[in-house]
Amino acid sequence: MKQVNGHQIIQLFETWAPKRYAEDWDPVGLQVGQLNRSVTKVLVSLDVDERIVDEAIARGAELIIAHHPLLFRPLKRVWTDTPEGRIVEKCIKHDIQVYAAHTNLDVAEGGVNDLMADALQLENTTPLMKSYGEDLYKLVVFAPLENAEAIRQALGDAGAGEIGEYTHCSYEMIGTGRFTPSERAKPHIGRSGEAEEVEEVRIEVILPHFSKSRVMKALLQAHPYEEPAFDLIPLAQQTDEKGLGRIGTLAEPMTLRGFAEHAKRALNVPAVRVVGDVERSIKKVAVLGGSGSKYIHQAKQQGADVYVTGDMDFHTAQACEKLHLAIIDPGHHAEKVMIAGVAEKMKTLCQEAGYEVEWLQSEVNTETFTFL
Repeated sequence: MKQVNGHQIIQLFETWAPKRYAEDWDPVGLQVGQLNRSVTKVLVSLDVDERIVDEAIARGAELIIAHHPLLFRPLKRVWTDTPEGRIVEKCIKHDIQVYAAHTNLDVAEGGVNDLMADALQLENTTPLMKSYGEDLYKLVVFAPLENAEAIRQALGDAGAGEIGEYTHCSYEMIGTGRFTPSERAKPHIGRSGEAEEVEEVRIEVILPHFSKSRVMKALLQAHPYEEPAFDLIPLAQQTDEKGLGRIGTLAEPMTLRGFAEHAKRALNVPAVRVVGDVERSIKKVAVLGGSGSKYIHQAKQQGADVYVTGDMDFHTAQACEKLHLAIIDPGHHAEKVMIAGVAEKMKTLCQEAGYEVEWLQSEVNTETFTFL
């Protein structure tokens, strides 16, 4: 096992929940500190407040990974007599780094919404709505026959040609390449000023936008020509499609009353708010962690009998009654399932990578509401 710094931890984390999955408005990523410091312990929490920072200090954690961003809105100034300022000051004084994984962790497979769906024992789950798709390109490159295998391998190793569970996918066709090098050229084949014909192979691969620069660098390094001929064509389709929320089915139908009790136990909350006839039968369930009231129509269109989400307001609840869509509101804090989920996932990833890091689960209750 080897010691690591914050950069290595976050690079590993982002193989699971990359920042590109996040919504445009979401301030995910490093919020306080710097990632080039050594990390031996990471504290996973739902929120970041002064109690969480004190917990990190007491337990010896150098890095906090939280679901809810500490700095959700940009600060124009840092005054240390304000709540946010005190937290930032304390983190800096104690060399604690704060990293936020918000909607990217909602979207990621095995993230917040999958954890909630698993807790509710939903089966055959799919995203409630698409929120992310990676733009695709087709790279077409022409190369001498004897270099084709090396170029294909380099492109595949850089991330081109990944289709579903298959890697290094490509298509090729033999043809004739013609060119005349100028007097200043240094051709790999042929002589300056003389027309040349070469038997070449046309290689086609598909690549996602996020790997474009890496693939192009690999192409230029592997290709023998001084000026490789290639086309990079944007495609209409996307890959790596992800989505917010989940929708699935129960193994057996339940009444809304019974499912509400089940949800309360499964999500470990003291109470839930319910909209709808408590004796109606429930089979298909939509779930979205946090505030999901603006997605009621997506839940209805997907055929959900009940929608489990937090922060439901009165008028939206009335609209759900009219839609005959039952609601169970376990509160925003039900997302706390991510604490154990993230800690266990990252413990496994670190073990596989050979990283010597201890993953701590926050024991501070950050639920704002008290239920009497």
